[in-house]
Amino acid sequence: FYLVSLRFQGVTEGYNGTIFAYGQTGSGKSFTMQGVVDPSIQKGIIPRAFEHIFESVQCAENAKFLVRASYLEIYNEDIRDLLGADTKQKLE
Repeated sequence: FYLVSLRFQGVTEGYNGTIFAYGQTGSGKSFTMQGVVDPSIQKGIIPRAFEHIFESVQCAENAKFLVRASYLEIYNEDIRDLLGADTKQKLE
């Protein structure tokens, strides 16, 4: 069992968005979040959310957007930045 929470519907209106996955090791969180590129039907939540956000940004008129993203892992009370240069480095 795992839980995935989606909070990005107001992102294009200036609100922060969060995708949160919680569950036991081996329950499928990483696959649900990342998926695979081919076939596209198996894309994960993150690529689908990015597509939604960037399509909305592209269609917006008379607006500027700043998109910032972080991808963190919390495991055994250690936090790692999965977009950083060294994904094994623990954050304080």
